[in-house]
Amino acid sequence: MTGFDERERGFEEKYAREQEQTFRLHARRDKLLGLWAAGLMGLEGEAAEAYAMTLVKADLAEPGDDDVIRQARADLAAKGIEKSEDDIRSQLQRCQGEAEAASN
Repeated sequence: MTGFDERERGFEEKYAREQEQTFRLHARRDKLLGLWAAGLMGLEGEAAEAYAMTLVKADLAEPGDDDVIRQARADLAAKGIEKSEDDIRSQLQRCQGEAEAASN
């Protein structure tokens, strides 16, 4: 293996690690958002955890945050809880900060 091949492999491994870390961070963030929304809907314990996982899975539907925001907003609205997209986006940003702090 040449030095170039080794460097290329190293970069590929670093990229894979970074992608894994990003995925885990987003999953943690989405779970925190789900627990927040579950609390608003009056869910506790296992029901809250199960709901939070639905948002983690919803984030896999498409790139970006719109899918998880749309899902949370629809679920809240179905329970008669009106939250704007901006409200949910702001909460998602708070959850992002919390998830980042927990990963350090």
